[in-house]
Amino acid sequence: MRKQNILLCLLMALGAYAQSYNSDRVSFTNFLVRMYNDAPFEGVRAVDDYDNAFLISVLALDKTKYTTVSTLNRVASVKAMAQASRYFNGANITQDMIIRTSEKADGSSDTEIIENIRENSVGYVKALEQLTNFTRKDGLQVFIFITPLRNNEKKH
Repeated sequence: MRKQNILLCLLMALGAYAQSYNSDRVSFTNFLVRMYNDAPFEGVRAVDDYDNAFLISVLALDKTKYTTVSTLNRVASVKAMAQASRYFNGANITQDMIIRTSEKADGSSDTEIIENIRENSVGYVKALEQLTNFTRKDGLQVFIFITPLRNNEKKH
């Protein structure tokens, strides 16, 4: 009988912890959605919860450009990882501009401007988890991904 009581107490304690974690996560998710709806942004941000710091990666995609939901989710995941990688590891950006002018037979000229921008970022971000996604008023699908930050990675 004593073993059953100890087991029952242990299960109740674990259940209370799980419920607390779930409600904290829902509250944090709702906070981030409200923050986004109040002042929409894309990219990465460091956000503090009461006891933890998180990196959030936010992006919005046009659902009509993707044939399946799984494709939409995969593209969102890859873009979020790229944003987080640039945040942690930086990026090397180069830009070239080519201006061509050609004379026409009637004496006028056409100008063509070609701008090439290349970005190179090397790194990998593991444990980037999709926290939530929702549809914006304009129909774009907003994704919020999250990963915990250690104290030495926190940037303000």
